[in-house]
Amino acid sequence: MDFFTPFWISIVIFIVTFIWILSEQVHRSIIAFSGALAMAVIGNALGWYSFPQVQNSVDYNTLLLLWGMMILVAVMEKTGFFEYLAIKIAKKTHGSYWLLLVSLGLLTTLLSMILDNVTTIILIAPITLIITRILHFNPVPLLMSQAILSNIWGVGTLVGDPPNIIIGSAADFQFITFLTHSFPVVVVAWIIALLFILYQCHGDNKIKPKYIEKLMDIKARKSIIKPIILRKSLIVLCMVVFLFFTHHMLHIPASVVALLGAASILLLVAPHDNPQKYLKKLELSVFLFFASLFVLVWWLEAAWVLDYFASLIAGWVAENIVLTAIIVLWATALLSSIVDNIPMTIAMIPIITYLEAQWIAGTNILWWALVFGVWFGWNITPVWSTANIVVMAKLELAGKKIHTTDWMRTGVPVAFISLSVASAALMLFWNYFMN
Repeated sequence: MDFFTPFWISIVIFIVTFIWILSEQVHRSIIAFSGALAMAVIGNALGWYSFPQVQNSVDYNTLLLLWGMMILVAVMEKTGFFEYLAIKIAKKTHGSYWLLLVSLGLLTTLLSMILDNVTTIILIAPITLIITRILHFNPVPLLMSQAILSNIWGVGTLVGDPPNIIIGSAADFQFITFLTHSFPVVVVAWIIALLFILYQCHGDNKIKPKYIEKLMDIKARKSIIKPIILRKSLIVLCMVVFLFFTHHMLHIPASVVALLGAASILLLVAPHDNPQKYLKKLELSVFLFFASLFVLVWWLEAAWVLDYFASLIAGWVAENIVLTAIIVLWATALLSSIVDNIPMTIAMIPIITYLEAQWIAGTNILWWALVFGVWFGWNITPVWSTANIVVMAKLELAGKKIHTTDWMRTGVPVAFISLSVASAALMLFWNYFMN
């Protein structure tokens, strides 16, 4: 076996980079960038791939989506809107950590039904940080739970995130199909996951909030310092939310929606200002990290690594289609914890469509196994989910940090719970998912 091939070299570089990222010895953006650069240089030097191919591997749709929404949020932060929401929510919970976790988790998940989970986290994170600063709470469990719960809830609708849209297009699933098939499973998984997170946070719930009396006396409306700008910003936000909800029908990429929002809010709010004061709010390390990940995963895809593992899964298809669905569910979940779920989804689609072409009965259940697997696997590690990375970046800016081991202490059990719920649903209602 020749180990000096694109297949094996890409695996080695990827595994070394991934383990190094999880070790947290160096900042993840620097490690990912170094790994991507190593792949690009080696591939170009050995004549396997060219630099233009590497450049084209970057998913600019995701990066521009982040860029546009970060500008929108940066402008809204100047109005005091997030402080207003934070005070309102904090007062409603009377400083109860559990109530705060549940209310913010519920708000995050409800927004995830109509927005992609990255946009939701970008909107909710500033509110969470302000509340925890007011009450002197630890923001880490709150933000981590929001990302995890958002990842679970995103499975429930067609517009939850790109993998759902890709699968929906390939399998010809409509919006209502997701609501009738995946949404009930998501609700059960979400409730059990929330109960587990609350159990894990029982120590934080014992912490008494400071200055709660002063908080209850604060007039939330006084935090709105630029009401005219806020009104304009809310109009733009409503437009963006509407377009996010309908962009797949209008054939407009999500990134274009976010950029329209960014351009509109800058034109309405600060047409004569230098936009640099808003652009400096962008977390450039996040963009570097994701651009590097796209290169790393593209190499795995170009070297047929993902196709190889996907073909192994296809080889397990035998007489028992339900057992195959369970294998697809857990295998794609594990793979999605170490590679991005978009290429994982793309690699699996030709295999399932091939099985459909062979007239194998009940292959629809494999589509649902893929839906649950690529999403629930995101919670295992903090690395590959865009929402997870945004949360980690926001906490770093606030002087806090989530260690990989801390994340996995919650993420692994939640992923196991979610996958177990999905497995039970596929086994108990196999006939329903086959249709």
